[in-house]
Amino acid sequence: MDIGDFRAARNLVELFLNRADAKGEAPFLSAKRSGSWQTISWAEAARQVCLLAEALRAMGLKDGDRVMLVSENRPEWCIADFAIMAAGCVTVPAYITNTERDHLHVLENSGARAVIVSDDKLAKPLLPGVLASGQAGFVIGIEPLRIAQTGQFEYRDWASLVTGDAAAARAAVDKRVAKIKREDTACIIYTSGTGGSPRGVLQHHGAILCNVDGAARILSEDFGWDEEVFLSFLPLSHAYEHTGGQMLPIGMGGQIYYSEGLEKLASNIEEVRPTIMVVVPRLFEVLRTRIMKQVEKQGKVPNYLMGRALAIGGIKAQREGKGRLRDKPMDLLLEKLLRPKIRARFGGRIKAMVSGGAPLNPEVGTFFEAMGLTMLQGYGQTEAAPVISCNRPRVGLKMDTVGPAMDGVEIKIAQDGEILVRGELVMHGYWRNEAETARVLKEPEGEPGAGIWLHTGDIGHLDDKGRIVITDRKKDMIVNDKGDNISPQKVEGMLTLQPEIAQAMVVGDKRPYVVGLIVPDAEWALEWARAQGEKFDFKALQDLPAFRSAIRAAIDRVNQDLSVIEKVRQFAFADEAFAIENEEMTPSLKIRRHKLKERYSERLDALYKG
Repeated sequence: MDIGDFRAARNLVELFLNRADAKGEAPFLSAKRSGSWQTISWAEAARQVCLLAEALRAMGLKDGDRVMLVSENRPEWCIADFAIMAAGCVTVPAYITNTERDHLHVLENSGARAVIVSDDKLAKPLLPGVLASGQAGFVIGIEPLRIAQTGQFEYRDWASLVTGDAAAARAAVDKRVAKIKREDTACIIYTSGTGGSPRGVLQHHGAILCNVDGAARILSEDFGWDEEVFLSFLPLSHAYEHTGGQMLPIGMGGQIYYSEGLEKLASNIEEVRPTIMVVVPRLFEVLRTRIMKQVEKQGKVPNYLMGRALAIGGIKAQREGKGRLRDKPMDLLLEKLLRPKIRARFGGRIKAMVSGGAPLNPEVGTFFEAMGLTMLQGYGQTEAAPVISCNRPRVGLKMDTVGPAMDGVEIKIAQDGEILVRGELVMHGYWRNEAETARVLKEPEGEPGAGIWLHTGDIGHLDDKGRIVITDRKKDMIVNDKGDNISPQKVEGMLTLQPEIAQAMVVGDKRPYVVGLIVPDAEWALEWARAQGEKFDFKALQDLPAFRSAIRAAIDRVNQDLSVIEKVRQFAFADEAFAIENEEMTPSLKIRRHKLKERYSERLDALYKG
């Protein structure tokens, strides 16, 4: 295996099969079954990929046909993805949180000719969409599905499709894959979107290979390329996990374990002992809060050590990882007494934790660095396959940046501050949406002849080391009634670091000041209720003046560190937590502002009256 393989590969399937041939019976994909980890080897995965690919062709699927994939993270997700591509088709991943309406949109927009679904539970909201669209002629169940009558589609069972003449299937796949080029479409990933209907992003083989190449170079050059172990937790239907949690491990010949979900993530980490973790900021915020609460209960010495670790970490963050000589003795003590215990919770052999999918509050990154865990913040979007840049030690880790552009990526800052991107990683456009494609793939304004660039919609600049500093989303920026620009993400990030506040959204466009929508932290609220002798009723607590004053105090602490125009003057409570299920968060845990503004418009407007 060589770093040059990614640039030499004609397509993703070729890279996968080459890795499988090299690794043979070595462990590849692992998932919990009946309480124990069950593993599929590289050779067995390749065998199933080729057999399933030929089964798809036998159904009449042709080059370029779309196949929808609806499944939780599991070995069969990866096998199905590569089988679809090996059949010359295009994978259309769909979120398992999709409603019937969401599935219908993806089915109709993509024109999927077949669907692969995990089990009966996920088939329930999907099958009505299949029937309503009338597009998909085949439904394949990874687990046997209880389907009494098919009607418009034919049902196939996964087990029956991955048996047969493996050698003949491999020969047919090799012949077909030799004709797939880097510019050919690999998948259509529908952006979860913080506003409007999801758009299908055309990711080609070269775009994802370019991403894998850039990421692998960072890991190889800054941390060393060994036998890597990845724990897959984020949904594979999201571009970030699809590339970072599946394609990158495959490129590096690593092993992938599939997490059992959020509830068992901590125990899975300790069992699997991953070397690389790819996660969204919200999870790091939750883990930080849990660690701090546990240390708080352990007495004076652990709390003292935590305080010293954070103080030294803060100084190192300001000096880009370089500590002061006078802190060296305490640093050595922390390395002996505190940090090994924290690292043990992450398996003890983790090289780096990569944060992406949403902005990471610098304070959270500094916390993990102080605990002796290397945190890399990446930046990207689905339209760029998705990673554009990433922090790396050799350039200097600075938590308020998202690092320099990866290899093969050009960055340009437009006249209005928008970040523009060019390179093989950029999508070919949105599926069946020429107007939106033209809006984001175009020449920079006022620069004729500059060529076509991806307009990210993010505002930022480059620091003295070429690292990208993002200030906000162009469309999210609050412009108050005096014309001042305010970054909502900065204010929200600071609010949610307070122990009293779980989630927050701030608004103030064309208004005299900023106001907030607050979701109190449930664990803190329970402790507060006990201390005050109140019954724990989340809704009733919010009506108590003392409870409201406690949240107000938390907001005032944040206001002390904000400028006059950024201060949150008034706030209201949300009725429930922002969640994927109520469509108020995206699958990568970014808030959907338009949904929240629609739901709470009257409550927010009332904060400006009287």
